Amino acid sequence: MTQPLSAEERATLKSAAFGAVYLVSNAEPGALSMIKESLAASNAFARTTGLVRELLTTGNLPQLPSGASADVPSTVLPALRRSVEILRAKAPAEVASYRSAVLHATEVVARAHDGISANEAAMMASVREALDSTE
Repeated sequence: MTQPLSAEERATLKSAAFGAVYLVSNAEPGALSMIKESLAASNAFARTTGLVRELLTTGNLPQLPSGASADVPSTVLPALRRSVEILRAKAPAEVASYRSAVLHATEVVARAHDGISANEAAMMASVREALDSTE
């Protein structure tokens, strides 16, 4: 059973997913790689289905945390945990799809430019841990 999501909940889910992509992309900075990675993430999210597709591909661009790059994980990782909690409560059938979409997007982003670096792999592990922490 799916309950309607509030605008705030939708924003949390979208910001967390895009924030996860940002974390992995930012783990290995570079202008050319950022362009390739952004396209890879967009394509990954566009291939999702159902509620997850609607959440990640419609509406306004998400609000990503500002400030120093080192501060971003302290905002994004709790938002990922909160996103899973929201879905468990209101759309439990969508939890696996959301988790899969975020993990897939971070992987294609990491692979988009010269394969997965150690920094990207570490950030992907943090994202996975945040998504799994409520199980």
